[in-house]
Amino acid sequence: MSAVAADLPTAKATPTFVAAAQSPWMIRVRALGVLPDASAQFNVNGVPLNGASATITDTLVPELDITYFFTPNIAVELVLGTTPHGVRGTGALANQPIGRVWLLPPTLTLQYHFTNFGPFKPYVGAGVNYTVFYGEKSRGIFANVDVKNQFGFALQAGFDYMFDQHWGVNFDVKKLWLEPNVKATIPSAGNALVTGKVKIDPWLVGVGVTYRF
Repeated sequence: MSAVAADLPTAKATPTFVAAAQSPWMIRVRALGVLPDASAQFNVNGVPLNGASATITDTLVPELDITYFFTPNIAVELVLGTTPHGVRGTGALANQPIGRVWLLPPTLTLQYHFTNFGPFKPYVGAGVNYTVFYGEKSRGIFANVDVKNQFGFALQAGFDYMFDQHWGVNFDVKKLWLEPNVKATIPSAGNALVTGKVKIDPWLVGVGVTYRF
């Protein structure tokens, strides 16, 4: 018997679906608690003011961050936000209002993202911060309060829980190390010059929404 090629069954090609490459860009919007771990050292006209320190108020603000993934595991994150804080004396300056200041602390971290936990995606990071202090307002016996801008070091840990390819929720904790120089005057004491350092060292605790493009 002979077979004709046209009579033979032909196999149909199975369609192949290729997942679209995931965008390297991610944004998060968070509610951010800024919790300073503050202390201070002051001098008056160059003489140490022993026992004087300071405390800084906590703040809750909105915050935006932008993340770029170089690989599925390696990313950089830029955090943007600004926070107001009140400063009061403690110890030898107990209950003395010192001033109020705004902080603009953009922070850039290099992150490692763990990808083997399904929708749960933890990460750790480390980086640098440059804090701009602005809008200083003097209070109480103090005048001309001025806080110098400063670089600091940052550590980070957190996670995203992704509901689908794009949307998720985020929890993030950062620790910054900041100890800027400060100065002020006391008009009632013949414009005595107050100088020193204020250790801020805030914890940044954020909860928010993640969107990956």
